[in-house]
Amino acid sequence: MSRFVEGEDRRQPVLLPSCLDDYVSDENPARVIDVFVDELELGGLGFEIVPAATGRPAYHPATLLKLYIYGYLNRVQSSRRLEREAQRNVELMWLTGKLAPDHKTIANFRKDNGEAIQASCAHFIVLCREIGLFTQAVAAVDGSKFKAVNTRDKNFTPAKLKKRIEQVAEHIAGYLQELDTADRLEGEAVEARAVKLKDKIATLRAQMQALKAMEAQVEASPDGQVSLTDPDARSMATSGRGSGIVGYNVQSVVDAEHHLIVAHDVITTGSDRQQLAEMSGKAKDAMGVERLEMLADRGYFSGEEILACEQIGVTPYVPKPLTSGAKAEGRFGKQDFAYVPDEDAYRCPGGSLLRRHMTTVEKGLTLHRYWDRASCQACALKPQCTPSVERRITRWEHEATIEALQQRMDLAPYAMRARRRIVEHPFGTIKAWMGHTHFLMKRLPNVKTEISLHILAYNMKRVMRMLGTGPLMAAIRT
Repeated sequence: MSRFVEGEDRRQPVLLPSCLDDYVSDENPARVIDVFVDELELGGLGFEIVPAATGRPAYHPATLLKLYIYGYLNRVQSSRRLEREAQRNVELMWLTGKLAPDHKTIANFRKDNGEAIQASCAHFIVLCREIGLFTQAVAAVDGSKFKAVNTRDKNFTPAKLKKRIEQVAEHIAGYLQELDTADRLEGEAVEARAVKLKDKIATLRAQMQALKAMEAQVEASPDGQVSLTDPDARSMATSGRGSGIVGYNVQSVVDAEHHLIVAHDVITTGSDRQQLAEMSGKAKDAMGVERLEMLADRGYFSGEEILACEQIGVTPYVPKPLTSGAKAEGRFGKQDFAYVPDEDAYRCPGGSLLRRHMTTVEKGLTLHRYWDRASCQACALKPQCTPSVERRITRWEHEATIEALQQRMDLAPYAMRARRRIVEHPFGTIKAWMGHTHFLMKRLPNVKTEISLHILAYNMKRVMRMLGTGPLMAAIRT
């Protein structure tokens, strides 16, 4: 072993044994976790800090919260793995005072203190705001599908049930034909084959009865879905064809300056269309700003949501999806018609004015209709405009809000590129930490707790990287 770096003899006694504090450097993230939790008002956040008068003493919530934050900061989310780490990890021994709770105690703490843990995550954003990290009132919102503890085979929808019933019926019919063929032959092998076929047919018929019973449960479900392992998980489509998952839709708002997740939520619907105003309001309150510019992709476009954002002091930047059938077929779209406010009319590509003729209410929206039959009949561009008698244009009563949005988008051509750069990488980072299985817990309240721990760890790691552990601990103490 000469000419190599040599370690100490394992049996060498020392006169003054080293203490745990010697193994945890001043810049260790465990010290930040220790200071952060010690400065929290745990009772005010919702943790139960009054010990029981009788029985075995419980672990203090601060100890278990430190254990969980350390675990999520180091990609150790399982309660059983945390139990093992508490027994052998020197940093955790320092952090918990050599306490090593069993995995059931650790798991129950996360399950029973969901709202308090979520409040702790929100408190760290308050801390970031007090430090002065949110100087730019710009943020981006996005949603991403996260896998639940529920496979596709344990999730049922009317379309899935219909397809599975057809497949089982085909298999039964095929096995019956094979059984008829076996009955016409003789021999021990044929008899064994017949017995095996009968067992398969009996199994498939039992499966068919179970699928028929599941049809009634799916019909009784409010949204037409039933998940057996995690009842709150839902089947959601993703961008790739045939790559839908059974899981949850995680919404997050990321600030543009430091890429911290300032607001988040978990929903059970795959669409983002109704989330813009709610998530913008949460982010605005968390950042403590009077006005907020919010970037979102076209999946968030909704006239009612954009109007609601304007009313709460949020300026949205959302591209409008092109859903016009006329444009897809090569004819003029609505964007080719210019609105003339002074005359409350639309000017068509042929130069004629389409005036308002009626007002109606559809799905709670007040809509105005504009047309001019005489001009359409005599127009040379009519084949390029409409196959109907005349072209009709529909205008929402708050269409001016949408027009102002479109003008902002035209003046900010790189807004969507900035949105991708701001909001998408936190999802990739957190999913990499979570691993292939993503969520470990079941039911929506528990899933919200789990994602809050991930986001707290993500935000804490980013702030430590920006400020350093020493300045961050000083800021927490003050």
